[in-house]
Amino acid sequence: MRILLVEDEPQIADFVSRGLDENGYSVDVARDGEEALEWPSVANFDIIVLDVMLPAVDGIEVCRTFRAQGLRTPILMLTARDAVEDRVRGLDSGADDYLVKPFAFAELLARIRALSRREPALLGTELQVGDLVMDTATRQVTRAGVPVELTSKEFALLEHLMRHPNQVLSRTVIAEHVWNYDFDNVTNVIDVHVKNLRKKIDEGFDPKLIHTVRGAGYRLSDRKPG
Repeated sequence: MRILLVEDEPQIADFVSRGLDENGYSVDVARDGEEALEWPSVANFDIIVLDVMLPAVDGIEVCRTFRAQGLRTPILMLTARDAVEDRVRGLDSGADDYLVKPFAFAELLARIRALSRREPALLGTELQVGDLVMDTATRQVTRAGVPVELTSKEFALLEHLMRHPNQVLSRTVIAEHVWNYDFDNVTNVIDVHVKNLRKKIDEGFDPKLIHTVRGAGYRLSDRKPG
């Protein structure tokens, strides 16, 4: 899942982005409102975490602009102010949820999970492809009823594949939604994680679910390759 974090305070931005990355999310950071408004034209996000107090263009105006442009991405607003009026302004501008600073990081994660489940395309918290089942709320994965232990990045990679069953996903698309751009040897990193994922969900099971499409990417499917 790819998240746009709009936060001008460096310490908060670094803390939140590092924490989200450790929990399997891919994070891009915008440092002011003007920069935030540019991002949706070049990348697709699953969630936007938007601070209200921003230089250049404040979060309320950013949110209004996004909605006026037809952007339906769930928006979680952050603010240091806890007045009811400020919460109302944020929600009226089009935000889906509101979190007051300072906040517990665990609550931020819970709010993000809740917002992701509100998306119309996501029906409930359970994803299933063949006998592979993932619960995105409890972060439990089973194959034919057998629990599968995954790292946070393996979980994020598998979740992205399971949200697009039978579709060929290029390494570029996978990198955009599961990793940041700021690492070397993108292809090698993805290939290694796919290899490790195959060992955990395909070895000893039939049919094999992760398929390599030569020159194109990867596909998760319980159908025979054709």
